[in-house]
Amino acid sequence: MTSTQNHPASVIEKGRRNEVTSLGSAGAQERADWESIWIVNMNEWITKKPLEWEKYLNKEVKVTADEKNVYQGWVFTVDPVSGSVVLVNFVDTGKVSVVTIMGHAIQTVELINEGENNTTEKLSALFMPVADKVYSNEELEQRKSSLKSWLEKNRIPVTEQGDQHKVLCVAGVLTVSPPYNPEDCNSSNEIILSRVQSLINCNPNADHKAD
Repeated sequence: MTSTQNHPASVIEKGRRNEVTSLGSAGAQERADWESIWIVNMNEWITKKPLEWEKYLNKEVKVTADEKNVYQGWVFTVDPVSGSVVLVNFVDTGKVSVVTIMGHAIQTVELINEGENNTTEKLSALFMPVADKVYSNEELEQRKSSLKSWLEKNRIPVTEQGDQHKVLCVAGVLTVSPPYNPEDCNSSNEIILSRVQSLINCNPNADHKAD
């Protein structure tokens, strides 16, 4: 029997198979290299340090995230742990829209606008507590009289206390201090406290709902 191990056709076919295998391995390696590069680029944002993220604060950026989602707005803050970004946009009506993009989903962050001198102040003021409204003595007197009349109308005994009679005392167990809003009530009796606060909220002549 004649062996086909060294037959020219067999050698050629074997060489082709080796070449295809070699090319396939090279192609797979190339794809793996590209995938590795893509993953590094995709996660570049989340590998940044907090000091690098800080450079984007109070600046307008365009963020590209997973599933080709694109967001644009002013960077209010960046979470120092997760790299999540909070973007703020000023709406024409005077309101603002806020969106949070998770750090792991961020692919690219492009700087759009460095901002103006007052940008930082505008962004910081958005989440600061609103200062208490200042009332004149005349306004406080009107609010006190309005509340006192309303409570008496609902058969709640009320007296005035303090040096200038500014504090209302309800049934001897609750006090209401200026400017006479529901949160200005003080009492250890939770039932009476809740009832008086509800009455204050229902006072048709009060303006605390608009404060």
